Amino acid sequence: MTPQELKKMSFATICVHGASGTDPQTGAVSFPIYQSSTFAFKSAKEGADIFAGKKEGYIYTRLGNPTQAAFEREIAFLEEADAALATASGMGAITIAILTMLKAGDKMLAAHTLYGGTHLLFKETLPSLGIKVESINPGDSNELVNHLEKGAKMVYIETPSNPTLQLLDIAEISQISHKYGALVIVDNTFATPYYQRPLQLGADIVIHSATKYIGGHGDTIAGVILGSKEFIDRSRNVINRDIGAAISPFNAWLLLRGLKTLPVRMERHSENAMRIAQYLNFHPKVSRVWYPGLRTHEQHELACRQMDGFGGMITFELKGGKKAGEILMNSVKLLTLAVSLGDVDSLIEQPATMTHSTYSPEELAAVGITEGMVRLSVGLEDVNDIIDDLSQALKKA
Repeated sequence: MTPQELKKMSFATICVHGASGTDPQTGAVSFPIYQSSTFAFKSAKEGADIFAGKKEGYIYTRLGNPTQAAFEREIAFLEEADAALATASGMGAITIAILTMLKAGDKMLAAHTLYGGTHLLFKETLPSLGIKVESINPGDSNELVNHLEKGAKMVYIETPSNPTLQLLDIAEISQISHKYGALVIVDNTFATPYYQRPLQLGADIVIHSATKYIGGHGDTIAGVILGSKEFIDRSRNVINRDIGAAISPFNAWLLLRGLKTLPVRMERHSENAMRIAQYLNFHPKVSRVWYPGLRTHEQHELACRQMDGFGGMITFELKGGKKAGEILMNSVKLLTLAVSLGDVDSLIEQPATMTHSTYSPEELAAVGITEGMVRLSVGLEDVNDIIDDLSQALKKA
């Protein structure tokens, strides 16, 4: 089946069969792991031509690998991107994408609510390299315009955001940013291409921490950048060449495997999360629940318009504050007290003291991350068992 024929089919079918089909070299249905650091040339001229970019081929796995290339083709097909670059981690992907575009003296705008590791990169490392990062609320079009008018080459957002599940209108932000010549990067980790495709809404670059839902089993660390061929070529052949954030062939193979089950996993994550969000929304010890699928979510209409589903992440606030959160997390039996997200297991954590401890108390307050906030990555367990575990733990909190 050709890629053109496959594109007419459903997302789930595309995930299972893939854009490339079986391995063209061997016919293997499961693409092989090319666990090799280096690749031989047929002649000195071929080696010189590959190094010069006159001929396609593999040199050294830091620069590219057939298993990595197979994953990149598949994820680019799903995100409807020209090309993709897989990296050793999500943070590696973010860093490479930004350094591909920006240099010392340049300015970028970043949403004020981001993953703690991203926040720290923007707060400390990029400024040390001479790149200015201004934290704004890009959902406020007037604020976005005011900052763009002062000069910025890039706007970086997460939607839904980590951990407050704030949604940002990708189409609107992209339209405004492009008027001022700024590229838009969207971290699509929470939604995945199954529920949201930012490039089709006007964004220029998409980032994933592929560690999360793309891998889906908590057994690999990886990232991916998607965008135009020109952007990805520079990311691969210049920035990542020198930084060396190369993904291992085995991890690339795990991501290929993860893509095949992405639709069924995301549907179960989302179904479970909706049930749990509804349960928490009426619990007497819970003061607030953030989940895009709830009608009480401030941007529920945007979620319905921009996303094809609501995902598996829930954030809620306990009336008892930090202490109640600690008791809750120490009392769960089925849920796992751990950071990360997107695993088959349900994971629970407290952002203010864990994933977002890189924020100062003032910064936490400014973005609405309270001490009593709890983040729940809903897994694939039976939803009634998850609710029962939360119920017994909440009684103690």
